[in-house]
This record gives sequence, C-alpha cells and structure tokens, in this order.
Amino acid sequence: MSPAPFRFAAIGLDHAHIFGQVKGLLEQGGELVGLWTGDPSSAVAQTVKQTWPQFPWVENADDLYDDATIDLVVTAAVPGDRSEITVKALRTGHHVVTDKPGAISMEQLDEIERAVQESGKFWSVTFSERFEVPSVTKAGQLVREGRIGTVVQTLGLGPHREIDRVHLGTGATGRPDWFYDDSRFGGILCDIASHQIDQFLWFTGNSDGEVVHSAVGNFAHPDTPKMQDFGEILLKAGDAQGYIRVDWFTPQGLPTWGDGRLIILGTKGYIELRKYVDIAGREGRDHLFVVDDNGTEYLNCEDVALDYYPDLVRALSHGLDAAEQQQMFTVMRLAITAQQKAGKRGFAV
Repeated sequence: MSPAPFRFAAIGLDHAHIFGQVKGLLEQGGELVGLWTGDPSSAVAQTVKQTWPQFPWVENADDLYDDATIDLVVTAAVPGDRSEITVKALRTGHHVVTDKPGAISMEQLDEIERAVQESGKFWSVTFSERFEVPSVTKAGQLVREGRIGTVVQTLGLGPHREIDRVHLGTGATGRPDWFYDDSRFGGILCDIASHQIDQFLWFTGNSDGEVVHSAVGNFAHPDTPKMQDFGEILLKAGDAQGYIRVDWFTPQGLPTWGDGRLIILGTKGYIELRKYVDIAGREGRDHLFVVDDNGTEYLNCEDVALDYYPDLVRALSHGLDAAEQQQMFTVMRLAITAQQKAGKRGFAV
C-alpha cells in the first residue's frame, strides 16, 4: 500500500535535524509545498536548497500559514523560536512536527498546550533518538515482550561533537552564534537531554516522572559562558530510576558525531544499545546486545522498520494517540524543570 498523500510546509531551517524530518515526511507520500526560514543564508538552509532544489521557497511565511490546503508544518528553527512558529501554525489550522526541544520555557510550553487544545491539531516533537533509531525500536519490542522483565533503570548517554559536518551543513566552519547562548538554544538539558528523558519514560512505561538532581557545566568554553558543554540528570518515576549524561566532548577521532549509548536494566536481564558506533568493534550502527538467563545475544538492528512517520500520517486523519501527545508535554516539562533547577559547574553562568 502506498503512503497517503498530504501537503506540508517547512518553516524554520536552522538545525540539521530538518533533513531527517523532511526526508521522513517525503517518504510517506508528503508533498513539500513551500519552505521559509529567517536566515536563508545559513549553512543548514543552503544545504536544504542543494538537497531538494525542486521545492519552492516563499519570501513571506504567512503565505504558508494562510494556506488552508497545507496539512502540517514542520520546523527545526532556532530552539527559542520554535514555540512561536508552532503556536501560529496551530492557530492557523495546521498540525505541527517540531525538532526537539519543542519549547525552552514553561511559558512557551503552556502556550503551545493551549493552542493544541483550542485548535484540535496535534503537536509532535521529533525525539529522533527514539523515532529515527532502529535499535531503539527493537529494544522497545524486546521490553514489551518481557525479555528482560520489569525495567528498573535506564542509563542514557548522549555525547555530541561540537564541530561536526553532519550537523553543520555544507560549507559551515562552526556552530552559529545561537548555539552558544542558552537563552536561545534552551540549555543542554532542555535540548539534548530531552531525548533521554523521553526514552526513560517510554522504556519504563511511566506517564510522568520527577527530577531528583540536575547539573550543567561549562568546562572547556570559558569565552562563551552561556554555552553548556556538560549536563546530567537523575530521574525517578514509580520504582524506576534514570540517569542521563550529555556533553559536547566527542573527539574528532571518533568516526561519527557521538557514541550514543543506552542501557536498560530489567529484573531478568539487560539491554545495551550502541546506537551510532561500536568503537573498535563491528562496522555500522544500531548495535543491540541483550543479556538474560539464557546467555548473551547480539542483534544488528539497521533494517528494523521505523513507525514514527507512518504514525504521523495516520494521525493526520485519526489524531495523535492521546498518551503519545501527553508524553510530548511531559518530557518537555521535565527537561525544562531539570534545566531550571540545575546546579552550575566550571565557567557556566
């Protein structure tokens, strides 16, 4: 069966996650009818033009907001600008798919929630480390099958590389200015760690959680004290615990942008994911290891089917699952809370 046709627009092209979002929607039969961004000269925007030269750009974003034939708006704008785009798109009758973080303050999040309720449209945050990583999908299947018993803890590691061609766009030599200002990118916990918060709730089966401890640091960027290059969170939800560590210290010697790992501890075994690289080990990505009473098993998950974008297309007609919609808000509330209460280390201000 062919994917259902639908029309979408891309508004705000400042982060490289837009490539995965647009690609995912196009593969589901979407027609990209227009693009707009506040800084068309940025490396990411220029790379979008080179990647998809066939799609039209508009000079005024209102031309897209006011187009009632557009079903969905996707955005990977500067994090601090995403809520404004989201709310305007919702209030003009469009569903919204936004890069994480979906908001960087409680005020922004509350406004989005009101707009979702009043518009009847959905707001989906693309937590790509769950939605676009086949090994995470496979791990979820194993957990739901009871392979490792009841999940009692997740350990999520989200290291990133500051200067990385995958995230910078063609021709860029460094990160844009907003990357070094937490008032615009939201802080490392609100930003990167929202991925790991999402996975903690999803794997433990909890609908809410509590931030027990959080901290951020700036240990290697004294000239840009509003940039945070390290962060950690301790979570709890019911009987489950979660520890998260995120950072910008991935060295150039690693063959990818970060050695992202996830360990899921259950009462009858554990699963480890080496999402993007198995250092000094197997080639490729999406490596899954599971250990239980029967022994150890390795699974290559590169070909596991993903369901996020197909689910979005179904949601255009049937609505987003209520629990999934609520988790979007819960994850961002926890991430913003962790950011707000975080102790500061090193040069961080």
